[in-house]
Amino acid sequence: MKFVDEAPIKVQAGNGGKGCCSFWREKFVAKGGPDGGDGGDGGSVYLMADDSLNTLVDYRYQPNYQAQNGEAGRGRNCTGAKGEDLVLKVPVGTTAIDVDTGETLGDLLEAGQKLLVAQGGFHGIGNTRFKSSTNRTPRQTTPGYPGECRNLKLELKVLADVGMLGLPNAGKSTFIRAVSAAKPKVANYPFTTLVPNLGVVKVQKYRSFVIADIPGLIEGASEGAGLGIRFLKHLTRCRVLLHLVDLAPFDGSDPVQNALAIERELEAFSPTLAGRERWLVLNKTDLVPAEELEDRCQGIVNALGWQGPVFRVAAIRGEGTDVLCGQLMDHLEHIRQQEELDGDLFEAEQEAQRQMQREARERIEEVRLAQRAKRKAGEESDEDDEDWDDDDYDVDIEYRQ
Repeated sequence: MKFVDEAPIKVQAGNGGKGCCSFWREKFVAKGGPDGGDGGDGGSVYLMADDSLNTLVDYRYQPNYQAQNGEAGRGRNCTGAKGEDLVLKVPVGTTAIDVDTGETLGDLLEAGQKLLVAQGGFHGIGNTRFKSSTNRTPRQTTPGYPGECRNLKLELKVLADVGMLGLPNAGKSTFIRAVSAAKPKVANYPFTTLVPNLGVVKVQKYRSFVIADIPGLIEGASEGAGLGIRFLKHLTRCRVLLHLVDLAPFDGSDPVQNALAIERELEAFSPTLAGRERWLVLNKTDLVPAEELEDRCQGIVNALGWQGPVFRVAAIRGEGTDVLCGQLMDHLEHIRQQEELDGDLFEAEQEAQRQMQREARERIEEVRLAQRAKRKAGEESDEDDEDWDDDDYDVDIEYRQ
């Protein structure tokens, strides 16, 4: 199944049915009076989160949706039928944005949650409503009002408590395999991860959190190189970021420079995301000679000026992962408790997430426009810009627990 995390659609709510102009005609009733009924309201368009979905691919091939119109009123004071609402199912974690105004209409964060995106038109009034002591035979009616029409952009951002970032082959997929039941592809070449992977980390019974692995970043990612920038937006809902650094890169590169490169790309992509709480995870300790391990780890910490938590792990063997996951669970529970006690903290967190998402959209759009401008100027071939014109990949994605 193709993984699509963006889709433009057009939604049209149903129009209200017009009111009826009618008079009661019956044998032996000479002047029955007005009996025109009202029309029916137009159907509205809703988005509903469905946890059985994990991609927006269906909306790439069918972008236009219209709810049912309300029926016109009839004689004998019969009201027209209301138009049926249209409910569009989307994955949990979908954000709806009005393209024309830039307004974020809402986020669907829980299964079964519904969001009104287009209001149905109000019904027309039949002539019965206009009768009075001075207007015995009204012929006035009102037409139904048109339903709301909107051009929307649907954005899917995976829901995870912890997100991982780092260069390709830093060991992110190996780490998620070690701490959860998820089985993303692992191989000894870059870019084995093409789409986000989710894993549920179970620390103890009834204590668990969700961790996300995204495609690796490379130097120049903020300018469109590689795939990672397109998926950084999936980290905007994560409460803690794990920065994985490969202590023994297979290409012989400097781990310090690799770590600094990720920081630069993160800052260029979204300053708010770069300021998110991050924990440093030094991976592949099993590949470094014991006498060099301490100096190499301390050199990276000093070069980054790191003040936060630091962990040393060998993900392929599961060494150090239990301690890291235990402390992550404790920290996430502490954050949740603090937000439950203080509503201001929760609101501040929501605003921070909205700000990160705005910065992500702006940056990705800048890169897309720049790539297209270069292609039109002949500076790049069509193949170089292919990834930015098409938002899907013909690969399989599975979210496992």
